[in-house]
Amino acid sequence: MNTFRQLLAGFVLTVFSASALAQSGPDMLSILTSDEDETQAMALILTMQAQKNGAVPQVLLCDEAGDLAVSSEVDESETLRGPDASPAQMIQRLVNNGVQVDVCAIYLPNREYTEADLIDGVGVAQPPAIGALVADPSVREFTF
Repeated sequence: MNTFRQLLAGFVLTVFSASALAQSGPDMLSILTSDEDETQAMALILTMQAQKNGAVPQVLLCDEAGDLAVSSEVDESETLRGPDASPAQMIQRLVNNGVQVDVCAIYLPNREYTEADLIDGVGVAQPPAIGALVADPSVREFTF
């Protein structure tokens, strides 16, 4: 009987370890490129709701949507009715909730900004890491 319990305990530990490893990275990637406030807000609302429902999201801001992560541009993001927040404020909420938010790797080199201009908690995406997410069939991708 002891051997059975040891085998059962080992099996349970293996299953929980595999689950923990599977949950270590994002299982959802929201890619925002739109410069439209409502599109940005809806994308971020859906990302926040997915996180509340157990998803582990990551956000990638490219093209004009990258401006949401630039400190000097945050005030340009319009507060919308419904979420009663601007898209830039929603980015900050996601960062505060532990979501990895990055601007595209080519965003900063094509603008007058540097990494120091990004709001706290926002990074610069690394193409190999994003490529791995895009190639991973267990990661759901959403583009806005």
